[in-house]
Amino acid sequence: MAVGTVVSRATGLIRQVLQAAALGTGLLATTYNQANTVPTSLYFLLIGGALNSVLVPQLVRARAEDLDGGAAFEQRLVTLVLCVLGAGTALATWAAPEIISVYQRDTPATHDAFELTVTFARFLLPQIFLYGVFSIFGQVLNARNRFGAMMWTPVLNNLVLISMFGLYLGLMTAPEQVSDVTGAQVRLLGIGTTLALALQALALIPYARAAGFRFRPRFDWRGTGLRKSVNAARWTLLFVLANLVASTVVTRLASSADAALPRDGVGYTAYSYAQQIWMLPQSIVTVSLVTALLPRMSRAVTEQRVDDLRADLSRALRISGVIIVPAAFFFLAFGPQIAQLLFAHGAADTAATVPLGHMLQAFGLGLIPFSGQYLLLRGFYAFEDTRTPFRMAVWISGINIALATACHLLLPPRWAVTGMAAAYALSYAIGLLLTALRLRRRTEGLLDGRRICRTYTKLTTAATVAGAAGWLIARSCSQSMTSVSLAPALSLAAGGIAMVLLFLLLARLLRIVELRSLPGLG
Repeated sequence: MAVGTVVSRATGLIRQVLQAAALGTGLLATTYNQANTVPTSLYFLLIGGALNSVLVPQLVRARAEDLDGGAAFEQRLVTLVLCVLGAGTALATWAAPEIISVYQRDTPATHDAFELTVTFARFLLPQIFLYGVFSIFGQVLNARNRFGAMMWTPVLNNLVLISMFGLYLGLMTAPEQVSDVTGAQVRLLGIGTTLALALQALALIPYARAAGFRFRPRFDWRGTGLRKSVNAARWTLLFVLANLVASTVVTRLASSADAALPRDGVGYTAYSYAQQIWMLPQSIVTVSLVTALLPRMSRAVTEQRVDDLRADLSRALRISGVIIVPAAFFFLAFGPQIAQLLFAHGAADTAATVPLGHMLQAFGLGLIPFSGQYLLLRGFYAFEDTRTPFRMAVWISGINIALATACHLLLPPRWAVTGMAAAYALSYAIGLLLTALRLRRRTEGLLDGRRICRTYTKLTTAATVAGAAGWLIARSCSQSMTSVSLAPALSLAAGGIAMVLLFLLLARLLRIVELRSLPGLG
């Protein structure tokens, strides 16, 4: 699973670099990125959140308790999901201008950007249905303990997008401003992006058949146990809605920075690129652990083995921390170098990547509570408790909105979105504390708290010392170099290698036993 995720994220990073080279990091890129974000948000609002967190325990229970091994329940569930998303996709495509107006203001000064975003959205909104196909077949596989296919098929998506952006760079002239974008460029980006996701989604169907799943549409939903899934999903829907409200507010505020400084890379696109890079360790390590552990934790709760659930959560937190903690300090130390190395190409010059690097630093340490909170929420989902995660989301989203609004009002456009990145990190730090206190009560005892805190204290100590040393080395290398183009790569290599080696040395000296879980370090 982790290998598949690494390959997927690596090809995704290449795709992102080419995308930045083709579209830059300013207002033009924001029109495409906002339109491409809307299908994901609406999919999670319609049913995606329930699929990822509620319905896996339901599938596991049905396979364990139903006489037919859960086959009829799966067929009804897949039918319901596809019907809901099919209707939602058609409605969203029809209402594209109204949806985009939630994220972006349509004023005389921004009209061209608004219209281009709506045009992109009409091409990209069919992805809502495709996300559903990918997720429901992926969860059918997960319930059967088949995890690999869902990790590997996104590679197909990335390969198509890499080819698309490569074709865009090779055959088309990069527009200077939004009004210069041609119909051919819009069609290439819009159709190519949707076809890439279609390939990713349809590729899972043969794997589901090989695992024994046979899809037959079933509409006999009444009295079959789906009501329990719908009731559980109600709270998950509200959870997603709370997060969506916060992300929509941040998107709208960040877009205003793009409108104020359209070519400086200080708004939504820089924020989203920094956030995607920041989340890579979480996607590779934490998501892989959760995907494997959630069915196992659900079975532990079903069999009333709460101690096993507690042990799984503790182990997942400590093992993921071996990567997550040093990664957070790595972003804090080397954010500007990472941004310049990855994105200072093509339509994005070096100056335009400086704000992105600062945003990556602002996100930095927030990776630790973000990952921890993501893991702890799965403890509630194993109990089929979706109300508590919603309450946590309301707290986190409310804090994030308040802090982001303060940054928008009090900081100049150049620094406002960087402040929003730091606000996002702080909101999750508070959310982690609240979530841990709630879960401690739910599991009727300590969450192995002393052991977890002891491990994270050691990891933080090692990462702080190693990160400071790496930063000093990188800064010295950058100041001594005469080649501007090679400075980011060489300083990042020198500082990064020094940080990794020193961290591993300190981790061994501090006897961080979880380090043995990493390949080659046992």
